[in-house]
Amino acid sequence: MYTGMNYYGYGFDWTYLLVLAGAILSIWASSRVNSTFQKYAKVRSMSGLNGAQVARMILDRNGLSDIPVEHVGGNLSDHYDPTKRVLRLSDSTYHSNSVAAIGVAAHECGHALQHKEGYGPLKLRSTIVPAANLGSRLGIPIILLGLFFGGGGSFLVKLGIWVFSLAVLFQIVTLPVEFNASSRALAVLEGYGVLGQEENKKAKKVLSAAAMTYVAAAASSILQLLRLIILFGSRGSDRD
Repeated sequence: MYTGMNYYGYGFDWTYLLVLAGAILSIWASSRVNSTFQKYAKVRSMSGLNGAQVARMILDRNGLSDIPVEHVGGNLSDHYDPTKRVLRLSDSTYHSNSVAAIGVAAHECGHALQHKEGYGPLKLRSTIVPAANLGSRLGIPIILLGLFFGGGGSFLVKLGIWVFSLAVLFQIVTLPVEFNASSRALAVLEGYGVLGQEENKKAKKVLSAAAMTYVAAAASSILQLLRLIILFGSRGSDRD
């Protein structure tokens, strides 16, 4: 049975610590990726190639010359769109010849290579995108409706938790997709001679920092799901 601690007549819900831990981890990861990218965005690659040129080279050498490399606004908004088969690079990557920009561009190419090869986790992630979007948008509202109409142990609350878990599943499946794309990127950059050994180490630091944002997002989602289960699972038991 779940019980909150009580101090001076006010209940203390210790499960808020789970949400706080997830928030702190997310803030730390975001700060780390930004600071790491900015640091190595000042380090110019000896090859002189910019992000767009490197992306074009990687795609062409892997039989993906039909995939365009487009410029998109924003900072670190780089992504590969598997539905439209388009690789988009942000302001900080497209024209820059820094080690950081080249690493990010190659990472996005890694997703294109995954798509070409039918990489399992990427296929799974693409399949569950609609369900994950549903879970992130409707999970909590369904839980709130359940609390309003039937209490913590109602069917709607349980349904909301299951729906929210779909968004958590998406975050978990994303992890191997992102780590694999980074591994492919680093191998290609060194293999093609785009980056030297020392430059590759710096690009790895950028991609490792970026990967931590996905780890933090997954951890935060898991902690939030755990809190919901602790709170409403216990309330459901109290009603029995």
